[in-house]
Amino acid sequence: MEFSYNQKRESNSFAQRSVAMGRRGMVASSQQLATLAGYRALSRGGNAVDACIAMVSTLSVVEPHSVGIGGDAFALIYRAAENRIIGMNASGRAPYDATTAWFHGRGINTMPERGILTVTVPGALHGWAQAAERYGNLDLAHLLEDAIAYAENGFPVTEVIAGEWKDVENVLLSHEASSKTYLIDGKAPRPGQVFQNKDLAQTYRKIAQGGIEVFYRGEIGKAIADFSQKNYGLLSFKDFETHTTTWVEPLSTDYRDYTIYELPPNGQGVTALQMLNIMKGFDIGNLGHNSPEHLHCLIEAKKIAFRDRDFFVTDPEFETVPIDNLLSKDYAEACRQNIDPNQAMGAPVSPSHPRGSDTVFVAAVDENRNAASFISSIYQAFGSGMVVDGTGIVLQNRGKSFSLDPNHPNRLEPHKRPMHTIIPGMVFKDGDFLMSFGVMGGDMQPQGHVQFLCNLIDFKMNLQEAVDAPRIRHMQDKEVYLEEGISRGTGVALQEKGHYVTQVAQSVNQVGGGQAIYLDRSQNVLLGASDRRKDGLALGY
Repeated sequence: MEFSYNQKRESNSFAQRSVAMGRRGMVASSQQLATLAGYRALSRGGNAVDACIAMVSTLSVVEPHSVGIGGDAFALIYRAAENRIIGMNASGRAPYDATTAWFHGRGINTMPERGILTVTVPGALHGWAQAAERYGNLDLAHLLEDAIAYAENGFPVTEVIAGEWKDVENVLLSHEASSKTYLIDGKAPRPGQVFQNKDLAQTYRKIAQGGIEVFYRGEIGKAIADFSQKNYGLLSFKDFETHTTTWVEPLSTDYRDYTIYELPPNGQGVTALQMLNIMKGFDIGNLGHNSPEHLHCLIEAKKIAFRDRDFFVTDPEFETVPIDNLLSKDYAEACRQNIDPNQAMGAPVSPSHPRGSDTVFVAAVDENRNAASFISSIYQAFGSGMVVDGTGIVLQNRGKSFSLDPNHPNRLEPHKRPMHTIIPGMVFKDGDFLMSFGVMGGDMQPQGHVQFLCNLIDFKMNLQEAVDAPRIRHMQDKEVYLEEGISRGTGVALQEKGHYVTQVAQSVNQVGGGQAIYLDRSQNVLLGASDRRKDGLALGY
């Protein structure tokens, strides 16, 4: 079975765009200027890794509520000449001064939602730079050129990004530097309004000239540490000096005839794999796409996998995560036995993390068939809500994901990485690379990965259909959001099974966005798709 090229089916009115195609290369991102930056990197002799770094750095300018050098990054990199897949964990660690005792001594028993105490060391830039140095063809200075140009000269804010920006105006208004940098006369930029960020342009110029040492061991790192101390935070310059990117072996599971790759903890990639393991014991393709039976199975598998995620997933340098047990066939079968086809179970553990998350995923495949799957984030929209004066850097709030329970595996500890939501994906078949893909959106990401893969593999959709198809999002307990395009009858049937269904259209997208690039080896043609819910583009040539 191969993924389909079929024309849009009349019943799938949600799919309005065609799959992008190219023979030499393909790039995809959530904003068109970023996609163009990736194309330019390839056209200048760069490879898939270079293209992804050019795209994600440009997105930090044109989609600043989602990503930036104040956040983290993860990647899967495929080296065609070696037929090898490599994992990159560029997530930052808690400050050395951060302990549960420090918080408890100040009467804080749960991690704050935003603010300086949620800030962990930004790891994204370190990861981008190491990936370029190890596996790219171009130097970091060249890859930052588009980001610098758009920050300096301005760009028209696209429609979806403008709506998401406006949704968090109050977050930016709560801090003077944030408001001054990312609002215009106290308001988020309107669709089509030109926005400039000269402070960020200057920061990127310093990095282009001096390398990442300027950030981790130089004036930018010192500025962030001083900002933290001034605002009663815990980050110090030592936290920057000792930061490292970790290169890891990806995890995988087989689903039908395909091998799905994700990254190991501290990320939740294992959760997506666990959901697939549970679901492959059901005849999903014959249940009917987005039927009550299909969605009930998905929701119940998600509850079980997230129960394990919320207990086990943490920094493996501090705790042993039982990966082999979580991904074993026997455990998947035991999980399936707990699923009643007629009755929704209560979520064994309510998710302890915010539902919403702003993230960008970019993908690229080059002429030599190297591939990259990159994901970066500052966590919630505009992260901590705090911008370091004069730098344009938004600091992430990833520390929100820590537990302040001293007995929890994901408890806050000095120099520890929190449980992370952002996960890149890849698919192989018969030992060969087939696809880079990702779905953004915090807790939505494992759910989105599984829905996208089932659309392709079980329901035989083409790539764009699989990205665009209406999705669901299980929230917590029995609460489920059904996106527009899923029938009212399905909602009623799920309610009869005990789910609490919401089917009211939301002003801001609740089910994430995604990109995918697929290599049709039989014709040596690349197919690309970018989610209709975002402002993006897949571009092949």
